[in-house]
Amino acid sequence: MAKDILIIAGSDSDRERVEPAFKVLDDAGVGYDFVVSSAHRNPEQTAQIAKDAKQSGYKVIIAAAGLAAALPGAVAALTDLPVIGLPLDVGPLRGVDALYAITQLPPGCPVATVGIGNAKNAALLALRILRT
Repeated sequence: MAKDILIIAGSDSDRERVEPAFKVLDDAGVGYDFVVSSAHRNPEQTAQIAKDAKQSGYKVIIAAAGLAAALPGAVAALTDLPVIGLPLDVGPLRGVDALYAITQLPPGCPVATVGIGNAKNAALLALRILRT
């Protein structure tokens, strides 16, 4: 099965927060990969993943991040694929900081954004993008 969607998170501890997206994609029969790479702790690796995503056959990227939430913007800056930011409900602000960080990216670095902790909607949006 072709893997059309790349799901990237900054930490393996984010996996459980992203798992609702896995179920949606599994139920839809759409292939995906899940990788862990932090924009802060692994910047070179993250940049290479973003740069190689299109050549690797991905059509959409879901980038999950909490707190400073640099990952979606860092990925979007390095690819022309659609990027969906998934702000995670972590930290003292319960994801509000991540939501602001993702939605307030500068012009020229577009990232679609779903609600805090809403991995299911991130997957559903990715499916709609694939169908266009």
